[in-house]
Amino acid sequence: MSVRLSDAQRLDWLQLIRCDNVGPRTFRSLVNKFGGAGAALAALPDLVRNAKGERAIRIFSRDEAEREIAAAAKAGVRYVALGEADYPATLRAIDSPPPLIAVRGCIEALSRPAVAIVGSRNASAAGLAMAERLARVLAKEGIVVISGLARGIDAAAHRASLQGGTIAALAGGHARLYPAEHRELAQAICETGALVSEMPHEWEPRGRDFPRRNRIVSGFALATVVVEAARRSGSLITARFAGEQGREVFAVPGSPLDPRAEGTNDLLRSGATLCTRAEDILETIAPMIEGDAPRADLFGEDAPVSRTEPLWDESDLFDLGASLAPQTMPDHEMNEPREEFEHAGAPVSDADAALERVSALLGPSPVGVDDLLRAAQLPAQVVHTALLELEIEGRLARHGGNRVSLEPEK
Repeated sequence: MSVRLSDAQRLDWLQLIRCDNVGPRTFRSLVNKFGGAGAALAALPDLVRNAKGERAIRIFSRDEAEREIAAAAKAGVRYVALGEADYPATLRAIDSPPPLIAVRGCIEALSRPAVAIVGSRNASAAGLAMAERLARVLAKEGIVVISGLARGIDAAAHRASLQGGTIAALAGGHARLYPAEHRELAQAICETGALVSEMPHEWEPRGRDFPRRNRIVSGFALATVVVEAARRSGSLITARFAGEQGREVFAVPGSPLDPRAEGTNDLLRSGATLCTRAEDILETIAPMIEGDAPRADLFGEDAPVSRTEPLWDESDLFDLGASLAPQTMPDHEMNEPREEFEHAGAPVSDADAALERVSALLGPSPVGVDDLLRAAQLPAQVVHTALLELEIEGRLARHGGNRVSLEPEK
């Protein structure tokens, strides 16, 4: 049974979740203890004054909450609360779901079955082509593709599924899209799908916000597919969350000679399901779609509390002990990878830059020249010239079916 918040209650929820050191778990504890967000806000000043060993907590003001909602509404963003009819059942079922999600676009997309497609930002042309093919087939079958709006695999999956509807989970607020060059893609997504964020409207994403976003990507989805991932890739964090959330994890195998496939090959060794075609995914999730979506009583006393998800500095105001203690993550898991290459890269001005871009897209796995042309976003003559130069240098191998690859280093 769903509820619907009044405007005043929605403001209470927003004000409470925006207070310093109040993350999803503290929010739930406060609401459970005081019977509602409004009552929790009234009690919070005394709790903060009496808290021992806690750093100062700034209480988000009513005026700030009203300004955020007004700015969001002006941008076409609405806030959906946990427990309301439009809140995705799959996301509701995870540990520490966002109490509020800010949504721009088609709200209906949130209720459809979804599959996450994630992978390397510094993707190969073969990886990009695989992501596009998977996303295109899934979209035709009525499955919403969700990803993180990042460069490389994420963007390729979004673009290939635009007609069927796709969801992008944001690391920052709606007013601070990252990366900035994907603004046009984000606008296109809103035509048939949606952008979703749990962060303040004007929030500029920081390193630790990306793992938070990743848990939302996997939390929306019945299954997560990793197309390409190096061993220290943020995509592996998404896969880990999917496994912890009880969702299916798929991995696309790659050449053992390509560092961009080391993470996916490790996933396969660890028990992820092999994915070589969209039918592998569809066959697995079909029983889930036919059954009831997972649900959990996340505001009840028996609601699950994750003890291994160190994504917030939350205040232990009610003797909850280690479950809310601030924790740290390894540096490589707290920071968004910043590869130089971008799938929708800027125009290149010389032959050396074109050669570098084409080389970055190639790897040990053969890829069709047509796929390479589409990924490089360069004139055909420029790409063929770069391929010829690589061949003369002995770095290019040609295969049947007009496919090419890089020769492995000796």
